Amino acid sequence: MNKSILQEKSFAFAIRIVNMYRYMCDEKKEFVLSKQILRSGTSIGANVREAKRGQTNPDFYSKLTIALKEADETAYWLELLNQTGYLDNDMYESMHKDCEELIKILVSITKTLKNKESTKKDSEIRTPNSELS
Repeated sequence: MNKSILQEKSFAFAIRIVNMYRYMCDEKKEFVLSKQILRSGTSIGANVREAKRGQTNPDFYSKLTIALKEADETAYWLELLNQTGYLDNDMYESMHKDCEELIKILVSITKTLKNKESTKKDSEIRTPNSELS
C-alpha cells in the first residue's frame, strides 16, 4: 500500500511529538502543556489516516480540515513551550519547521478540494437544460 507524502510526514511528526512529550515529562517535569501538544500533534496524522478512508468527498475534506486545525494548534503549543523556556530554540525551530510544512501541505490540499467542489457545484447549476428555462 502506498503512503502519501502527507501520511509519511504526519506520522514522522507524531513520532517526534511522542519523543518530545517523553523528554518534557522526564527532563523538564512538565506534564500539562506537554499533554496538550501530545494530543494535537498526534491527532494530525490520525485525522490524515482517517481521511484516507473517508466515505465521501465532504468526509475526506472534513477530516483534512480537522488535521489542519490540529496542526495549527500544535504550532501554538510549540510557540508557547519555546517562549516559556521548556523548548530550546534549536528544538523549537526544528519542530516548528516540520509543523509549518504540514500546515502548508494541508492548506494546499484543502484549498484544491474546496475549489474542485465549488467548480463542481457551478457545473451542476449550469446544466444544458437549465439554459432552456
